[in-house]
Amino acid sequence: MKKKFLPLIIVCSLLLMVRCGNNSSDNSNQSDKKDTADKGIGKFKDIKLTHPLDEGMIGKGDGIFNAKCIACHKLTDEKLVGPGFKGVSDKRTPEWIMNFITNTNVMLDSDLVAQQLMVVCVSRMPNQNLSDDEARNMLEFIRKNDGKN
Repeated sequence: MKKKFLPLIIVCSLLLMVRCGNNSSDNSNQSDKKDTADKGIGKFKDIKLTHPLDEGMIGKGDGIFNAKCIACHKLTDEKLVGPGFKGVSDKRTPEWIMNFITNTNVMLDSDLVAQQLMVVCVSRMPNQNLSDDEARNMLEFIRKNDGKN
């Protein structure tokens, strides 16, 4: 039973950390204000985003969300176990999000932003063992949820 919920807990913790990290009330041009040097710890250094969004990737990300994230995260800004998904792509770089999704334990142990989020959100997100492609699908799903196009 523990293994059954591990992926869900990991994704929940990711979203919790991502969402809890920025309390800025100025949402205008947040993507321009992101610190592009803050890419987290992991192999993702330069993510190429799709324009327009890739609907196939979004569909796969939706499936991952429903299988592994929904028990801990909402698509709004409301906190459940973990933070809501709304606004995540405005607060974190694509690289940070993907590094956190795929390198959860290292990020929680070594990344200052992830550690600060864990203090605020209390829970430690478990590693969901997502592949690089699955993580990229989740990023596209998160971007869609944030109204990107």
